[in-house]
Amino acid sequence: MAETVTNYIDGEWIEAETGETFEVRNPADTNDVVATFQQSGAEDAERAIEAANEAREAWADTPGPERGAILNDAAKLLEERKDELTEALSREEGKTPAEAAPEVQRAIDIFYYYAQKARDYGGRVKQSSVSGRQLSTRREPLGVAALITPWNYPIAIPAWKLAPALATGNTVVFKPASLAPNVGRKLIEALDEAGIPDGVVNMVTGPGSEVGETFATHDDVHVVSFTGSSSVGHNVYASATDDEKRVQTEMGGKNPTVVMPTADVDKAIDIVGAGAFGVTGQACTATSRAIVHEEVYDEFVDGIVDYAESIEIGPGLDGADMGPQVSESELESTLEYIKIAEDEGASLETGGDRPEIDSEGYFVEPTVFSDVDSDMRIAQEEVFGPVLAVIRVGSYEEAIEVANGVPYGLSAGIVTRDLSEANRFADDVEAGVVKINEKTTGLELHVPFGGVKDSSSNTYREQGDAAIDFFTTTKTVYLNY
Repeated sequence: MAETVTNYIDGEWIEAETGETFEVRNPADTNDVVATFQQSGAEDAERAIEAANEAREAWADTPGPERGAILNDAAKLLEERKDELTEALSREEGKTPAEAAPEVQRAIDIFYYYAQKARDYGGRVKQSSVSGRQLSTRREPLGVAALITPWNYPIAIPAWKLAPALATGNTVVFKPASLAPNVGRKLIEALDEAGIPDGVVNMVTGPGSEVGETFATHDDVHVVSFTGSSSVGHNVYASATDDEKRVQTEMGGKNPTVVMPTADVDKAIDIVGAGAFGVTGQACTATSRAIVHEEVYDEFVDGIVDYAESIEIGPGLDGADMGPQVSESELESTLEYIKIAEDEGASLETGGDRPEIDSEGYFVEPTVFSDVDSDMRIAQEEVFGPVLAVIRVGSYEEAIEVANGVPYGLSAGIVTRDLSEANRFADDVEAGVVKINEKTTGLELHVPFGGVKDSSSNTYREQGDAAIDFFTTTKTVYLNY
């Protein structure tokens, strides 16, 4: 019988007030129930907020090194359980172990990183314009932080929100995505075992319409960090800013990689293939458009088709190269976009259907479309699956126009051996992350991350020192002596 997981509120694992639960199933084998979770409601969310609010003064007064020591101990526990966490992630979200293990390691590294940041966290002394006065600044936490996270990186994204929020002295209410809450739960278990005080971290599972909405609008929540779809993110932002909360939203992408005639085409194929089909295309930074110069277009299309057809599809835990989509609705959405692309006149080069494999899962073939016009829906709207649109262009200027001609601006790449071209692209492209000669996916943890246009609220960035800025406010002190 599947394990039943409860909410974590005020240091205790408790059932939801609703008395209702929901199942999480393995997307590679829908007969496999991972666990049962609480289908919580507004009352459960309010209880978590109350616990976080009561704990916030004591946690804010806890010395930074002491807070960092707890994060460090949690990181050690996660490190000891890396294999277990990797399997748990693969089983509930569908990633292959080769994809899941680096994500788990990233969560571990993030906790270690902010454990050290907690020691350095403070302020600065400034030179006063008059004698006999000392000027200084100090960083202070905002209060209760609501963290709402997605299913596609169910341990890395919670980690990169939880760790800086806690390191800087905020208390937390956390809602993991209902499609993949299990590995996020294990983060909370590690913090609990590391000695996090009661009420400092609280986890509530359940629907965004109940739990997420309560977190975003409650008067006792002071800061909201959301990662997910653009449609939901805009609603979260509007709800949370009604009472002037600090809000950060990171949302969708329609990420291009430009391939120029100066590129090594074989390397470009590997870069685009990894960005488009890695993690089953279920990344906000996935490469969904290859914008290819006409001089190398045919060679690129032939190569990327071969790349897609070489991918072995199946359960990741059985050794396949590419796992399933996370749910039936995500699979249906991808198949619908494939049909739309065909109806609009794009040429289906490979893929486009469910594979014939012996598994009860949400699998889809890696799919490549050529002859894509930049105004087609397949080139404008986010398709959260392994689908690549290849667009022909005749010049660098046209490539930039196509790359920027979408509502999103998260990650963008170029493959070129021309240094001037690479630097022009970094200047010209409308994206928060620019990759030169590497895939659009993959981020370093100590530098800012975020997008422009509909990819972000364009308020605060995540990760590195940018996360410290987001979760704190600055107080300036004048001391006359």
